[in-house]
Amino acid sequence: MIGIWLERFCKVLRVLLAVLMGALAIPVAMQVLSRYTPLMPTYLWTEELATFIFIWIVMIGSIVAVWDRTHFDVRVLPDARSPLAKLLQDGFVLVLIVGFGVIFAWYGLEYAEFGSRQKSVMMRANKLITHVSVPIAGAMWALFGGYRLYEAIADFRRTKAPRDMKDTVQ
Repeated sequence: MIGIWLERFCKVLRVLLAVLMGALAIPVAMQVLSRYTPLMPTYLWTEELATFIFIWIVMIGSIVAVWDRTHFDVRVLPDARSPLAKLLQDGFVLVLIVGFGVIFAWYGLEYAEFGSRQKSVMMRANKLITHVSVPIAGAMWALFGGYRLYEAIADFRRTKAPRDMKDTVQ
């Protein structure tokens, strides 16, 4: 049941990513037009806005990547064949994801608080807008990584159970 809700949440994040990618095209297009054509005056705030949007795209993209199991995982060893080795291999990566997520969430709160005391140069926007993305991303990495770890343990138990029953019958 929790997995269904997390998948739905991730679908919302994917839609948000698509919207932000479309929104990013606007200030970037304005920058290009103002630099290379006389059609538009140069607006300095467009660079800041593009940076703010890009930061959120990166953080939300990393959250989705943790859910899709396409981030933070580099295979140095070949995929394990036995259920226990697979659990250890996947579990190690997932524990690291959860650990780094907790670190980012914990220290990201201080980072966000630091950002709340600053304003951007051109737009005069509070930098909390971007700084808060760090603890949010960390919390989501920890949540998604923790759920994936739970799934890995459940898969191990499912694959291990028939062998245990077979051993006890003999």
